Amino acid sequence: MWNKEENTEEAPKRDEKPLVNRNNEDGLGKDAQSASSSKDSNGVEQVEAAVEAKGNDPEVAAAAAKTEDKTTSVSNVAAIPDGGLSSWLQVLGSFFLFFNSWGITNTYGVYQTYYQSYLLRNNSPSSIAWIGSVQAFLLLFVGTLAGPMYDAGYLRIIMAVGSFLIVFGHMMLSLCEEYWEVLLAQAFCIGLGPGLLVVPSVAILSTYFRKKLAFSIGIAATGSSLGGVLYPIMLSRLISETGFPWAVRIIGFVCLATLLIPNAVIKMRVVPETMRSLIDWSAFRDVPFLLFTLASFIGFMGLYMPFVYVESFAIVEGIADEDLAFYLLSILNAASTFGRAIPNFIAGKIGPFNVFIPATVVSGVLILCLIPVSSLATTIVICALFGFTSGAFVSIPATIVVMLTPNRGYIGTRMGMAFGFAAIGILIGSPIGGAVLKSGGYNAIWIWGGVLMLSSGLLYIVTRIAKFGWKPIQRVLPRSMKVICRATNLSTEDEDHDSDRDRPRSLGCEIGRDSLVRFAPRASNEQRKTHAGDAELLVAQRGLS
Repeated sequence: MWNKEENTEEAPKRDEKPLVNRNNEDGLGKDAQSASSSKDSNGVEQVEAAVEAKGNDPEVAAAAAKTEDKTTSVSNVAAIPDGGLSSWLQVLGSFFLFFNSWGITNTYGVYQTYYQSYLLRNNSPSSIAWIGSVQAFLLLFVGTLAGPMYDAGYLRIIMAVGSFLIVFGHMMLSLCEEYWEVLLAQAFCIGLGPGLLVVPSVAILSTYFRKKLAFSIGIAATGSSLGGVLYPIMLSRLISETGFPWAVRIIGFVCLATLLIPNAVIKMRVVPETMRSLIDWSAFRDVPFLLFTLASFIGFMGLYMPFVYVESFAIVEGIADEDLAFYLLSILNAASTFGRAIPNFIAGKIGPFNVFIPATVVSGVLILCLIPVSSLATTIVICALFGFTSGAFVSIPATIVVMLTPNRGYIGTRMGMAFGFAAIGILIGSPIGGAVLKSGGYNAIWIWGGVLMLSSGLLYIVTRIAKFGWKPIQRVLPRSMKVICRATNLSTEDEDHDSDRDRPRSLGCEIGRDSLVRFAPRASNEQRKTHAGDAELLVAQRGLS
């Protein structure tokens, strides 16, 4: 597949040690080396020796392949199935994790309106907004703890505890009458539960998909949109028919039923060889990753202004009555369903940043467009469009974190770190919005949210330039492909070419990483596949992408 977002870099130097020699008649090497004879800090020499050994003897290569299958490395991207029943069952399970994590969080706008009008009407909008902010904050921040726990292999425990907290929190919320009770039940209990689920819901897919990763995450992420559509409608209708306590209990029972599915079907395919630390300290020296997390912090501060305040805005400004206003949040979340699937599919074709950046900028513009709104039709259109672009904003970052993580064993840790920075933005964004509302009205809220989103979009542009360069879309030879071709010494010419033209060299043509098999005509199919997998591992260990 064409690489869309990477620069052409200088080829490795000629004196760089090749993984195999070209003296053997099969074109893959003659002399094997011991894997223990050469080591370096990155373990590259061990990979080189392993490739040499497998290049010599097909039987040895087959035996090694069987051994690798039993002890699959998380960095061996060649072993990722990228499809099949088991892989798509993970998407199904992840769908329902999104349904009960982001879906529950995106429902808070209905709670905010109900609390302001009835249950907590003696409290200020800013105070009430802290409930939803803490809930959303914990959803992301707990990922900094869940990430390393996931990397350590505690997936089942994480999912079981998270599922329990979500159901238990709803049952306790149904009994609440005071502000501090609601804060404990909804903000902390329901916030902690989804927080344990959000990292596994994304990280598990990175071990089952490679080429289809962005698309699979997009499909799973539609669960949050569906939850954001169904839960607000259910809650609003049930409150009017059964009262708030039983409405919340029924929501809890729905959560219980839908959380049984991921707990039954999701399983961990690979576990990193060693226990990962809570923080990947190398990330603080990774400029693109730091820029990305800063941009996410700013973006998530402004993202939830429409989610939290558009319903009350429509009622207070006389745009819609209470029976119709709550549908605005459902419309927003419904459009987000398409915003999570379609942009992610396109991102797999042209690159995540090339979709993510426009979605962020357009989201900021749409929030600003709420300032002059005075009709219901215009409000609905803006909510639908914002739902679509915001769907891309919350679903594509997971793919970008995977892209920005050179060591796949740290995907969970870095994802947790990135979510932690975004969580702080969510925590302070809505309460500040409540204070802005009290002092400047709804127009001030839309300015606050829109400017923050536009600022984050600018930082994402800087992030992309720092990682991949200026050109928006490029068909170029990535550095990783050059290293693969030189490291494996696979011929890039046809067999009838003379030895001078047939000697190993860095490819100067435009090819993708998966073209390694096509550009090694002298190797057997088994050897090409074996070396392609080892070359991918070499890329992961050297931090190339």
